[in-house]
Amino acid sequence: MLRLTSLRGVNLDVFEFDFDLTWMAFFLTADERVLGRFGSKMPDDADKYRNIEALNFAMEAALKRHQQRPPAGKPSVKPPRTVEEYPGFAKFGPKSCVHCHHAYDLRREALQEKGTWSLDEVWVYPLPENVGWTMAVTPGNRVDAVAEKSLAAASGMKAGDFLLEVDDKAVATFTDVQHALHKAPTKGDIAVKWSRDGKPMNAVLKLEKGWRQTDVSWRQSLKGLEPASGLHGEDLNAEEKNKLGLPAKALAFRQGNFPTPQVRQAGILQNDIIVGVDGKKLELTARQFDAHIRLNYQKGATLTLQLLRDGKRLDLQLRLKD
Repeated sequence: MLRLTSLRGVNLDVFEFDFDLTWMAFFLTADERVLGRFGSKMPDDADKYRNIEALNFAMEAALKRHQQRPPAGKPSVKPPRTVEEYPGFAKFGPKSCVHCHHAYDLRREALQEKGTWSLDEVWVYPLPENVGWTMAVTPGNRVDAVAEKSLAAASGMKAGDFLLEVDDKAVATFTDVQHALHKAPTKGDIAVKWSRDGKPMNAVLKLEKGWRQTDVSWRQSLKGLEPASGLHGEDLNAEEKNKLGLPAKALAFRQGNFPTPQVRQAGILQNDIIVGVDGKKLELTARQFDAHIRLNYQKGATLTLQLLRDGKRLDLQLRLKD
């Protein structure tokens, strides 16, 4: 067993995972073939798919794959791909810790310099729910539910089925499924194999553009994507919203202390309640609002913020930093 706590020198072609996670495990052969993956994070529950029982199932599945796989061929002579290869790595000092999320930051910066970066790059490691699967915690390849009118439902899958392969990649854990979906195209067909009552079944999922999109507001790497609104604060609870005549899911957060210069210049004060932007009725948390600005506006744009101050509604102009 080997424990890595820094991404320096790590072969990204072998240790390919969601770099925004706080913990990840790989099951490898001596020649660095990946037999399985374990580690995930839901937007609002970091530990849902991480427990000892699920880990035991993942390790047993990896051992079975090891027993079933053919002997290793010749070792690869391809040099390892590491974060040190990105031009932006030069900003790290010789003793600086390179966190996992820095891999996304460095990759984005490199693509932006080339002019080839797009928002499609944000939607990494899509959730199984994006195609209609709700996966069990353990066993990690059991489908607990299939959403109506989803791609999974159209394929004929049902709750209780066991996923075997996604896009020709064997899966045994939630993490395996996410990795297979991560490698799938932004638009196109992927083959899916599963079993029902021991009977093998298969189908093709037809992925349409936009299928990867999900809540990415929790991702640390998103903090490097500009523009930022400079706003921050605590969400109002349902009772507080009700007193203000706001729906329970409506955007409503109280601006916190230490406002940024751009926020102060806009005239926004501590404890102002942000309830909208550009006249849109949004159902977002404060964290999701921050992601909304980063994903939908350009640097230098001017927003019209709707806010409440002492019970009165105000519209204030906020210019995003260039």
